[in-house]
Amino acid sequence: MAASERALELALAAARAASDKKAQEVIALDVSERLVLTDVFLIASATNERQVAAIVDAVEEALHGLGAKPVRREGVRQARWVLLDFVDLVVHVQHAEDRVYYALERLWSDCPVVELPEDARGGEGQATVA
Repeated sequence: MAASERALELALAAARAASDKKAQEVIALDVSERLVLTDVFLIASATNERQVAAIVDAVEEALHGLGAKPVRREGVRQARWVLLDFVDLVVHVQHAEDRVYYALERLWSDCPVVELPEDARGGEGQATVA
């Protein structure tokens, strides 16, 4: 079963909001075949904690406009790796160093990449899944 239309709509809005705040390497993964808890992971990175916080705020604001509120928020205080759980979509905003270290793309490399338009891919293009 592929990701729901709602999950894809939220992922695109979140990706665009993150890109507008200069997120880097924005990628969306369809995890619906592997997880029952969500359909899509959106992963984005930033160069510092302030930028992580700004991206998180922008994503929440954009999705709030679509009627979505996070049911869980983790890591907001430290702003190194923030997780926003919107049920159909889980957004991971990571400090660039943490993103390299934890390599979520590698952990979920067997999941299909959701193609994002160029304006939603962030500062350094779309990340590659190794």
